[in-house]
Parts: sequence; C-alpha cells; structure tokens
Amino acid sequence: MGRTGMNPSILGLGAAWLHAGPFDETVSTIYRAIELGINYIDTYPGHSEERWGQALRNGLRDQVYLQAKVGTHPQKPKDFSAETTRWSIEQSLRSLETDYLDAVLIHDPIRIEDAIGPNRALDELIRMKEAGQIGSIGLGVRSHDFHCQAIETGQVDIILTFLDYTLLNQSVAETTLPLARQHDVGIILASVFGMGLLTGIEPDKEEDKRKNPNQRPTAHQLWQWCQKRKIDIRSLAMQFCLHAPIDGIVMFGPSNIKHVESAYQAATSQVSSSIWQELESEFGIRLGGGFDEC
Repeated sequence: MGRTGMNPSILGLGAAWLHAGPFDETVSTIYRAIELGINYIDTYPGHSEERWGQALRNGLRDQVYLQAKVGTHPQKPKDFSAETTRWSIEQSLRSLETDYLDAVLIHDPIRIEDAIGPNRALDELIRMKEAGQIGSIGLGVRSHDFHCQAIETGQVDIILTFLDYTLLNQSVAETTLPLARQHDVGIILASVFGMGLLTGIEPDKEEDKRKNPNQRPTAHQLWQWCQKRKIDIRSLAMQFCLHAPIDGIVMFGPSNIKHVESAYQAATSQVSSSIWQELESEFGIRLGGGFDEC
C-alpha cells in the first residue's frame, strides 16, 4: 500500500453503514469479514466505534489494520483544527480499545486549506505519527485537486477516492492515480458499486440521463448490457476495481453479514476474459486501464 509499510488484503471493510443496525449485528459482520480474510478495517468516529472495539477484542486487533477518520464526529463535524483532530483521535482510541491506529484519514474537507494549512489537521496528525500513536496519514475526499495538493505536501501516505474509478467513471486514472504512483502513495478505491447504481437493481433510465447527460455508458445501459448476457453486474463492477492500476485496496461499505458475503462473492466469482473484451469493444472500458493517456 504505497510507502505505508502495510500489506492488507485487497478488500477493505468500510464503516459508513455498519453502525446503523443492532450492536450485535455490527460485531458479527466484522467477525465474518475477518473470517473471509478481510484485514483492513475502517471506522467512523462518533458512530458507535465501541462496536469495533468489542469486535476486535481477544487478539483480533493485532490481526487487522485499523483505520479511523477525523472530521466526522457529530459533536464537532467538519472541524479540522489541531485541537479537535487530537480530541477526535483520542475519542477513537478509547472507543476502539487500542493505543494505536494504523491509519487516520482526514475526511471530506470543504476547503483543502482547512485540513492541510498551518497548524491544522495534517500538522497535528504528523505530530501524533511522530509520537507513535498513528501509522499512516490519509485524505478521503472526491476532489482530484485536493488529492494532488495533499500528495504534494509529502506528508500524506494514503488517498481515498470515490465514484471516479468505477465502470461509470475512470477520471481519477488521469489525475490522482499517476501522481500517487509517482510519490509512492497508497490508494483506497471506494463506492465501487456507484452509490447503488451497479448493484443489479435497474437504475431509473430517465433520471440516469438527466443526472449524467454526457456519460457513456450510463448506469442503465450497463445494466441492460449485463441483463442481456446474464452477467452479474456486481461482479463486473467489483472486479473492474480490483484490477485498477494502484498500490492499494478496494473498500466496500456493507451494513450486515449478507452484504459482506455478497461483496466477497462478487470479488471472487469467475468473469471470463471474453466478457471484458466485449465490454471494451462496446463501451471502451478497459480492464486495468489507467495511465496510457498520461
């Protein structure tokens, strides 16, 4: 995973929805993910992190890479001051029942200077890294410009990007990914199912056109293409991301055990080379495509 020193399994367990269900269900879902070999575990500060703390008792904490965020705590949302950054991490450490985080992401700043400006979140995370409380520092946001500014500080080890390396959009391959490779920065690809558009449920055709007038293929066109060929679009979407030209992982966001098992199945099911060839011929989507234009 770039210069981080981490070598996680290629699938990571996202945290956005895991806190929503019953306590025991969250714990059981984390157990199941670890049973399936998933060892990069994301958390969501302020959203029942004690569930992760309980799940990782009895030695399991030492078997996984554990990632938290700053900027998400509901008591101090979007607060990237040095003081709140330290406060948030200290809250996470207590809830997670650990004294060390393998990675911390600055999560979704509205202005990049709020996160990486002098004596803001990045500076405080550097101090905590030097003190041995955290391992790697990352940024999770959609803006490619923010990615590039963070990478160029020389202090950001991980970039989480979402929605821009999927079957519907590979724009990050022309911006962030080559720069990350150049600087040995690890990548986390998130939202591989396009925020629900690539899960197998038929997308609304008219809404698809309205929201993405210049996009080809649209989600509906891809869904229709897969339906005609009896192809599981989830497997296609997941495995397209697993073949991305990155040093990093693909992260999915389940809310229960069924979702974990479904994502694992999508990642491990067989997709023939002829399907990828047809996909490229029809839509210009090339498996493992990335840096040729750069």
